[in-house]
Amino acid sequence: MVEPYESALDGIPGAHPYPRSSRYHDAEIGVHQQPDGTEVRYTKRRLLPPLPTDVDATAPHTVNSGERPDHLGQRYFGDPGQWWQIADANPVLDPRELTAEPGQKIEIPLPGGFHG
Repeated sequence: MVEPYESALDGIPGAHPYPRSSRYHDAEIGVHQQPDGTEVRYTKRRLLPPLPTDVDATAPHTVNSGERPDHLGQRYFGDPGQWWQIADANPVLDPRELTAEPGQKIEIPLPGGFHG
């Protein structure tokens, strides 16, 4: 039986709790031991990759009125949950900044180019 704080994947060597499409897939999993001996698993900090400098890594996109990061994820990657790839390729602290101003230009990662 799996305890509430444990994952069914804990017993599988090399298993990761995040799917390959998640921005946390490659993040390291840490283990904290509480004073009572209970182990608590957590995802360690995910550092943002350097912004792309290669012109072949991204393509420009002009933001249209009403667009949201999830719309762009769907449009460019076929999955609204992939908005984080666009956020990683642009210098924003809040993903809503990507589409806050119609007419602004943002960078869209190209397949095989920028890897966040």
